Amino acid sequence: MRELVIIGYGAAGFAALIKANELGVKPTLVGEGPIGGTCVNVGCVPSKRMLRIGEVYSLGRRYCLRGCYPPFFESFQDKDRLVTELRKVKYEDVLSAYDVELVEGQARFVSPNGIKVGGRIIESKKFIVATGSSPHVPEVPGLKEVGFWTNVEALSPNKRIESLAVVGGRALALEFAQMYRRLGVEVVVLQRSPVLLPDWEPEISVEVRRVLEEEGVNVITGVRLKEVRKGEGKVVVTDVGEVEVDEILMATGRAPNVNLNLEAAKVALNERGGIKVDGELRTTNPNIFAAGDVIGGKMLEALAGKQGTVAAENALLNAHRNVDMFSVPQVVFTQPNLASVGLTEREASKAREVESRIVMMEDVAKARILGETKGFIKMIVGKEDRKILGVHMMGENAAEVINEAALALKMRASIYDFIDTVHVFPTMGESLRLAALSFLGDVKKMSCCV
Repeated sequence: MRELVIIGYGAAGFAALIKANELGVKPTLVGEGPIGGTCVNVGCVPSKRMLRIGEVYSLGRRYCLRGCYPPFFESFQDKDRLVTELRKVKYEDVLSAYDVELVEGQARFVSPNGIKVGGRIIESKKFIVATGSSPHVPEVPGLKEVGFWTNVEALSPNKRIESLAVVGGRALALEFAQMYRRLGVEVVVLQRSPVLLPDWEPEISVEVRRVLEEEGVNVITGVRLKEVRKGEGKVVVTDVGEVEVDEILMATGRAPNVNLNLEAAKVALNERGGIKVDGELRTTNPNIFAAGDVIGGKMLEALAGKQGTVAAENALLNAHRNVDMFSVPQVVFTQPNLASVGLTEREASKAREVESRIVMMEDVAKARILGETKGFIKMIVGKEDRKILGVHMMGENAAEVINEAALALKMRASIYDFIDTVHVFPTMGESLRLAALSFLGDVKKMSCCV
């Protein structure tokens, strides 16, 4: 009987593999599909490359070539080259550097300590399930018959399109809306909720809509799909009217990949449809752990990797580690970036008295230097102790800046820790110090490097 079997070879699975080797264990790694999972193949890596291409051409149009858009198919070919390169360097080559038994195929549990892959039964003392997630597409009359894209098809289109309807209003929807608009495609976003990004700070929801609309994206909120039918193109029928486009992108969330015959393993699901785990990532079967998207919570590449590492330690050492979810940052990679860590003001105020301040990016010197003054940074603190409870921002390079904020929350820092730390001038990271200073005075009346 094996010591450890890891099911899934994406971010969480690879992190668990590496940690197992560090602990002196040779695991069995079971997976299907392209090695590396969603992120490197059809997720964050290719989508961020396409966003970068659009960003470069957007700058060109702003300063010199107003009619210039990225070449459509050539842009996706460039993305393919990067995916192939990173899949090899970060997954295929990494796999060869570790002591692991690789089994390719679809795994199904046949007992609490055994899986079947093909015609082969594999038994183990411990398991880590890290099978990720797949696009979730709600039932809409006519949608399957007419056809649609998910992020997979939208990252490798087989045709040049002139118009696109993006159904959804969260991270994936917003990134693809801006991506395709910057490829010269007419884009309409259809969001069921009254606002975009309904779980984020309301100021960010308002601002990101304004940015997208300024770029020519038509945003319609509070709308419900009734049916999809074929016209000259594809007709999306909603409760407020019809939209006809060349293609439909269903950016309506992701569902955990739990088709593993979990009942045979005595593993239960949670209310989100993912695998139910405790704080130590242990399932209802004490010898089976789960990590990453398959849990059904925040679906983030870096979080999946961290959970894979923690699950391996807990499984092999009977440790009792957990992941500090309070300090896990998340980003929407539109331009400007949207970034968040910690609690929203509404969440924080449920437990204690809080204060918040907003500093506009036009008051950050580096933003003015870059000519990228859209957005703001909002900091939420405890009213008595001034401990930082949340940082939410929209700004150029916010995806980089938010890492420092995440560390501050991890260390349970206060505004004085930011104020007492010398920040390089001029940088976008200085916005965090300015946000902290704003609790003590008006930053508009402060000199540089105060």
